[in-house]
Amino acid sequence: MDPLLLKILHLAGVIGLFTSLGATLLAGSGKKGASILHGISLVLILLVGFAMLKKPPMHQYWWMVKLGLWLFLGLAPALAKRKVLPSGVVLAMCLAAGVTAAWLGLTKPF
Repeated sequence: MDPLLLKILHLAGVIGLFTSLGATLLAGSGKKGASILHGISLVLILLVGFAMLKKPPMHQYWWMVKLGLWLFLGLAPALAKRKVLPSGVVLAMCLAAGVTAAWLGLTKPF
């Protein structure tokens, strides 16, 4: 598959993920729709991300850190819903996780 198409699909998943996180964590209307978008976006990010990893050899370890960040972003709404952390703190942590994941994907430091 074309690498450019994979990157576009991956970014579409990221946009959907952060849209759903904003809707869920800021308690906007349509929380069920936001939850559905959250799940679909996570699956899209995971599948397309592994499809992109098939091209270069997977002997680098940066993608494992991104997988951990993906897990955190998947659990983030539950952290806010169960009042483990305040919604604003979870949202700030999600933004930091997103920036870190972007940095890892662009630089592939290790």
